[in-house]
Amino acid sequence: MNRAPSRLLCLLGLACVLAVGAAAQEGPLENTPPKGTTPEEIIKRFAAKESEFAKARDQYTYRQDVKVQTVEGDTVDGEYREVFDVMFDDKGKRLENVVFAPQSSLQKIFMSQEDLDDIRHRLPFVLTSEELAEYNILYVGQQQEDELHCYVFDIAPKQIEGKKRYFQGRVWVDDKDFQIVKTYGKTVPDIRKKHGDEENLFPKFTTWRQQIDGQYWFPVYTKADDELHFKMQDVHIREIVKYQDYKRFGANTKILFEGKELPKNEQKPPQDNKPPEQKPPQDNKPPEQNPPQK
Repeated sequence: MNRAPSRLLCLLGLACVLAVGAAAQEGPLENTPPKGTTPEEIIKRFAAKESEFAKARDQYTYRQDVKVQTVEGDTVDGEYREVFDVMFDDKGKRLENVVFAPQSSLQKIFMSQEDLDDIRHRLPFVLTSEELAEYNILYVGQQQEDELHCYVFDIAPKQIEGKKRYFQGRVWVDDKDFQIVKTYGKTVPDIRKKHGDEENLFPKFTTWRQQIDGQYWFPVYTKADDELHFKMQDVHIREIVKYQDYKRFGANTKILFEGKELPKNEQKPPQDNKPPEQKPPQDNKPPEQNPPQK
């Protein structure tokens, strides 16, 4: 987030390495090696699954509900809200249809292009085989996440190149499906302008996934509750992103599972992709895998 314009703003350097937080619905982290496999093999397997998942998710329509608030004590003093449907036109081209976007009331910060890009592409972090070489990946142990037993890895970019943005934090990989089921961290780097007084800082966030159509684990809920330390002022922000109503698009698509196309009798029929009625969405409850209590 960028802080709202002010004559007194000063530049802020790159943020320090984040500290990984603990969640309420998870067991203790056990620093034990995996049985019957190696961390390197696990990384290879889950990255391959992430590559399949990224292609599969591109064949789904869904609704994304975004809420960003600034908070002073217990009082919300500003809010940005946007709800949009990710869908396809009659030629199969992917597009976004905004269904709810009231005027932002944020005063302390404003949403930058990087914030909007993060919301669409980086909060649901995906680490594919093609991207493995860009990251240092450290196995840190095993941990229970609700009913799932997971391998846990810390991830950080090897280096920052140009204007490209990266994920830095922790991922939990299910030991049965070898898919990422949860991420905690932030997008890096925080941005400062060489000329001028603009700061662009980014919060730590947690994203939970759920299994969709019995195949891949899709992001369903992202939560951030963080203090952004601008040079002249700390800003407490809360952010919630919901990913809802996943439906497979049926035009000229191939649904892959473990690298193979599913038989047609196992593929669900396409859903009706008509634009929904344009009205404020209801505030649905979080997914079954509840966010951690702070």
